[in-house]
Amino acid sequence: MHHHRAEHWVVVSGTARVQRGEETRILTENDSIYIHVGEKHSLENPGKMPLELIEVQTGSYLGEDDIVRFEDRYGRETPK
Repeated sequence: MHHHRAEHWVVVSGTARVQRGEETRILTENDSIYIHVGEKHSLENPGKMPLELIEVQTGSYLGEDDIVRFEDRYGRETPK
């Protein structure tokens, strides 16, 4: 989640599984999704092909320290 930015993701190639709030969607090439400011979200590649996407960030602040992690199966830390 981010307090100050929204994101728009466009899948260039591969398959994306997007969790946005309580909704889960599968996106493929040329599909897109908008993540609102303050909306919990996650991204996963459920396929065998590499996932490539374009992320456009908009908002009053775009710093990486605006990331709020609720859980992280990859062992990353929340930026400080």
